[in-house]
Amino acid sequence: MNLKQLEAFVQVAEGGSFSKAAKELYLTQPTISAHISALEKELNARLFIRNTKEVSLSEDGKDLYRHAKQIIDIEKKIEERFGAKGPDARQCITIAASTIPAQYLLPRVLLKFSERYPEEQIKITEADSSRVVMQIVDNMADIGFTGTVLEKKHCRYIPFYKDELAIITPNTPRYQRLRDIEGDISWMRQEHLILREEGSGTRKEAEKQLRVAGVELAELDVIASIDNQETIKKAVREGMGITILSKLAAEDEAADGHLLTFPIPGADGGRDINLVYNKNYQLSRSAERFIKVVKKVYDV
Repeated sequence: MNLKQLEAFVQVAEGGSFSKAAKELYLTQPTISAHISALEKELNARLFIRNTKEVSLSEDGKDLYRHAKQIIDIEKKIEERFGAKGPDARQCITIAASTIPAQYLLPRVLLKFSERYPEEQIKITEADSSRVVMQIVDNMADIGFTGTVLEKKHCRYIPFYKDELAIITPNTPRYQRLRDIEGDISWMRQEHLILREEGSGTRKEAEKQLRVAGVELAELDVIASIDNQETIKKAVREGMGITILSKLAAEDEAADGHLLTFPIPGADGGRDINLVYNKNYQLSRSAERFIKVVKKVYDV
């Protein structure tokens, strides 16, 4: 095997596509396929599971990825240190973020970072909190942003923002009257509830906060689990049910009068949104710079 084959393998693994890998590496798709085929033949292993829509890693592929990623990262560090482009050459930071930080918190950071380091490149993928953490564990991303702390080996979490969840309803006279009843959300037991998908940090935190308020999720009529919060908000506006989301996600609609927000009793200021990275891998200079900007923007 050689570095070119491993580079092709890592690109396919991260992009989930042979054609995307070809574009990233400025190669043809048949060349990428040939590199992967040669690797599979040499290692006597099937590295990818292919179907009509996507390409995903097999179990052997996941094992190889962890090692191949380290090799490619080391190659990049050597190029940074000794390459002709020098240590300040353009680098790419890979970031995995759950919905709330990706859509509402990172834009401020990205603006400040690009102003200060215009030569840097950033690649952001959005996933639920559990998948974000697994990408950090598997070294598929340099930095993660998540609303849930999963006790995974080697992960270091840095809380940088307090996110308040809210019960979100249509803006109708009935809910306007309910909002006047402070500290009592027992009425939720008679409502249809739309939640974020399993694995979402918002959903896990919502369940925890409801329990503190005296309402068990099992008591509620959960009629849908949806991974797109814009879809959830539109469903609530149409009267399909109510939901629990970050207050940040409903700020504009609440200000426009389309939705109402209710506090969850006993929420104690909300949940932490965390920056997470794998302390077993050396962060690149670019990633270290990005973390410093996050801390500065959110005064950590």
